[in-house]
Amino acid sequence: MAQLAARGISVDFPLYHSETRSLRRAVLDRASGRFGADARRRPIVRALRDISFSLASGDRLGLVGSNGSGKTTLLRVLSGIYQPTAGSLAVDGSLASLLDPGQAMNPDMTGRENIRLHARFHRMAVAEIGAFEADVESFADIGAFLDLPVRNYSSGMMVRLSFAMATAARPEILLMDEWILAGDATFMDKARQRTETMVRHADILVLASHSAQVMVEWCNRLVWLEQGRVRADGEPLEVLSRYLPPQQFEQLRPKRSEQPEPIPAPLRSGTSP
Repeated sequence: MAQLAARGISVDFPLYHSETRSLRRAVLDRASGRFGADARRRPIVRALRDISFSLASGDRLGLVGSNGSGKTTLLRVLSGIYQPTAGSLAVDGSLASLLDPGQAMNPDMTGRENIRLHARFHRMAVAEIGAFEADVESFADIGAFLDLPVRNYSSGMMVRLSFAMATAARPEILLMDEWILAGDATFMDKARQRTETMVRHADILVLASHSAQVMVEWCNRLVWLEQGRVRADGEPLEVLSRYLPPQQFEQLRPKRSEQPEPIPAPLRSGTSP
């Protein structure tokens, strides 16, 4: 059974090009408390501060907060892209992340070469790579561009290929940022269906989004981040009642009363999708 636990996670980023005394003093005197200095008195940004939670099979955690609150930074810590400055992370189960379009892709390689590299990185058997490549090629649907270097892709093509590769597997723990919920209508219709299938099969979901409706439909727990700290942690409507402006929350409640589809639950092995 999959598990994911964060214990006292903190992340500091150094502030480069801030060597002048006046700028350093201005930064350190900021009232928000998000700026400080490390042990060598170099200016830093406190991106996350003392984040703790524990997730088990069946948990769907949503991260809400304004831009810059720490949502994406936390997802990158959970995925292993960033190492925490303090605290620890325990991961038990296979993990996949949908965070950045183009993540882990080599821009000088073709799309097809990146697909095969992705398969080898995830230690797929030789017999599995052909089917994986065919699935990604069909879903991404970028035609002849698949055999051109990725640096020639538009942002939309990059999203298509990145999404197709990341969702071709069935992880136990799924991390998602909100970029996957936006894009051209034709692609996103089938992308949403594929995402919902992936969410349904995952034991644990961690999702960052500005969409309150998505949070209510997909999550059974929310964490509200503000300036890198946990402002609230609890049941989705309870947290949203504090996070959203009153008028926006009231608009959300009628949709909730319409009884949307139940929260996707993880499917066990041997259960039909």
